[in-house]
Amino acid sequence: ARRLGSGGWAVLDGRGRAGIGQGSGAAPARRYVFIVQKSYQESETGPESSIITKVKGITTSEHKVWDVEEYVKPPEGGSVFSIITRVEATQFQTQGTCPESIRVQNATCHSDADCVAGELDMLGNGLRTGRCVPYYQGPSKTCEVFGWCPVEDGASVSRFLGTMAPNFTILIKNSIHYPKFHFSKGNIADRTDGYLKRCTFHEASDLYCPIFKLGFLVEQAGESFAELAHKGGVIGVIINWDCDLDLPASECNPRYSFRRLDPKHVPASSGYNFRFAKYYKINGTTTRTLIKAYGIRIDVIVHGQAGKFSLIPTIINLATALTSIGVGSFLCDWILLTFMNKNKVYSHKKFDKMVDTPVSEPAPQDSTPTDPKGLAQL
Repeated sequence: ARRLGSGGWAVLDGRGRAGIGQGSGAAPARRYVFIVQKSYQESETGPESSIITKVKGITTSEHKVWDVEEYVKPPEGGSVFSIITRVEATQFQTQGTCPESIRVQNATCHSDADCVAGELDMLGNGLRTGRCVPYYQGPSKTCEVFGWCPVEDGASVSRFLGTMAPNFTILIKNSIHYPKFHFSKGNIADRTDGYLKRCTFHEASDLYCPIFKLGFLVEQAGESFAELAHKGGVIGVIINWDCDLDLPASECNPRYSFRRLDPKHVPASSGYNFRFAKYYKINGTTTRTLIKAYGIRIDVIVHGQAGKFSLIPTIINLATALTSIGVGSFLCDWILLTFMNKNKVYSHKKFDKMVDTPVSEPAPQDSTPTDPKGLAQL
């Protein structure tokens, strides 16, 4: 036997023919790729997906009951929506003049000379009139502005809606389609016995009841509901459809995971809030209520991968696997050494024959010193 330059080995039989071997280090890796990673399948990633959501529940704040039409934004039931849990409302705003917010840069003043008439601050609340007026409370003064008055910081009232919010229910209806394999499936059980009216999601017993309580989503994401309801935040509902289509369709099931998406440990970018206004008329004057809403935004994200047996990737990956463990070179050598007319020439060119040559014992040496001159003298 002799080792070849490629790391394999050859065994020479009596006729000079060879068997080829290869180190076995690549074999487990190829078996892993071919079997565990299913490289014999054709795959498709990113299914076509549709999402419909619906929220139910009522809650209360001081002297008011809130229903779905008021605390869910937007109301269309898409994959991204917000559930309002706290509001800061500035009521009875009308177009007029009032002190600028003390939070606006360079808004504080001591006299009219500190305020430039006609100046418009993009981060402010209106057009400055040039007057320095007393603030809403305290001894401070700010520049007067023309805009929606009073400004938000001067008259907002905070209301908490999160008392009953953990019990809100959210239906997430999801349908996916893998066009390459003409495969479609949804995440709702095909039942007509009113199952959805009495069930809530459970991973083991009610996988196909996608009705989640808001408190459950926050808990599964590892967050405090009280903190999230006060400052706001973004919760991701991730639905994963990884399907082996060589198996029955019943084996293709959704897998849910939940996590917070906004960086809560970064004060500048944590939390979630937005503003909107409700307009009405009082005695013919256009009036509005400005609402700064804090809430829990839900992002439903769908991804997945499907695979199914296909002859082409099977042949390619099988040939690659056989080549990597030396079977390909063994078959080629076996064919050339067995069926070629000039197989002896090929064998001579490819291998070196090892010939056993007997080694003769060295001739015994005479231990008597030879000294012709000395013997002659004897």
